[in-house]
Amino acid sequence: MRAPTELWEKLEGRVIEGKFPLRRWLGGSDHSAVFLTERSGEESQKAAIKLVSADTFDAETLDEDAQLSRWADTAMLSHPHLIRLFECGRTEIEGTRFLYVVMEYAEEDLAQILPQRPLSPEEVTEMLPPTAEALAFLHRAGFAHGRIKPSNIMAVENQLKISTDGLRKTGDIGDATETSAYAAPEVSTDGVSPAADVWSVGVMLVAVLTQHEPKLSDGDRGQVTVPETISEPFREIARQCLHADPWKRSSVSDILSKVQAQEPTEAHAVEDRMPKERTKLWVVAPIAAVLLLAAALIGSRFIGRQPRIPPAETPPSESQTVPADAPAAQSQAPFAEKVKPARTAEARGSVLQQVLPDVSRSAQNTITGRVKVNVRVAVDASGNVSQATVTPVVQSKYFAKQALAAARRWKFNPPQVNGQATSSEWLLRFQFGRMSTQVFPSEINP
Repeated sequence: MRAPTELWEKLEGRVIEGKFPLRRWLGGSDHSAVFLTERSGEESQKAAIKLVSADTFDAETLDEDAQLSRWADTAMLSHPHLIRLFECGRTEIEGTRFLYVVMEYAEEDLAQILPQRPLSPEEVTEMLPPTAEALAFLHRAGFAHGRIKPSNIMAVENQLKISTDGLRKTGDIGDATETSAYAAPEVSTDGVSPAADVWSVGVMLVAVLTQHEPKLSDGDRGQVTVPETISEPFREIARQCLHADPWKRSSVSDILSKVQAQEPTEAHAVEDRMPKERTKLWVVAPIAAVLLLAAALIGSRFIGRQPRIPPAETPPSESQTVPADAPAAQSQAPFAEKVKPARTAEARGSVLQQVLPDVSRSAQNTITGRVKVNVRVAVDASGNVSQATVTPVVQSKYFAKQALAAARRWKFNPPQVNGQATSSEWLLRFQFGRMSTQVFPSEINP
């Protein structure tokens, strides 16, 4: 069944299996459509439901039972950067059979951002680690994604996740008619694989940094040109991902290592104290534009359940005194909140005492990668924090609460304007990891 858009939209208002209302059509193709729905429970929860025409399945490649089994296997996976699948099954609408899968609802996907602008290198540095970590998890579990591209990089409550409704077992043969640049040259004959996913990452890197998919050399899908205009290390990462020979491609671990080499290290945090503030992740920047876009953000809340962080008892917080003359870096984040033009200061402010958040070991053990919390503080002329607020985008309420409590106890040397101590504003960027907690302060006003 090939269903035009107007036909899919007519399904709005139907209820699947008596429990999943089709609230709003979000998008799709000739053979499938995604609708906003909700899951009942103690309280209604937004979700997305994908309908796939049963006519799509061919017993020679993948039958209905095999697809349902694949979705059921995927639902067992659990990772914070994977869209979570809840339920799947069969249904019939006016004599037409469909398979359906219910999954996390994502507010936006990366494909919605690219028509407006490319990602900055800082944003790509934020995007790649969770993407690579999720792929590494899938590869260890015997799965390949097979469809890594901007439309499958999603945001769920401001956390980046990758789609999971199309996962396949490593070695499953792909579509021989696939002509997308995101499909590795060998997929149609050798099947999906970790190496094929790496190819897709390389294509996506070029696409998000240039707003264009890479060009194929003389129509040969095994030869891809990486534009010279792409900055390092991303140009080299893309080149290593796009080898025609899958055995010569980077691994996702290699990608992670190269990106993490760009991250501020704990040693730098101690020595420099005031590293330059990085650009916010793309999912938090274009909020106004997102409201005007069609409602499906980067996908749905993929696979695994995000670990719940228990509010356990914690030991007393550490206090650490910072040299009074430590320099403060001016914020360069293009999407940070706008502040009043800086006044001319005779002497910039600096951190006098920083307090690290109280975080229990059990909470730290739930972290995969890093949990980031930005706290904006207003500092009075005596150097005390008068107000502290968490920026709207947070990954965890627990860690946000701990960061906020710590930020209120910081002390500062106030900046001097015309020889007088004056008030200031700071952005404190907390990064929680399994082994340590780091904080990167930046004076943003004056």
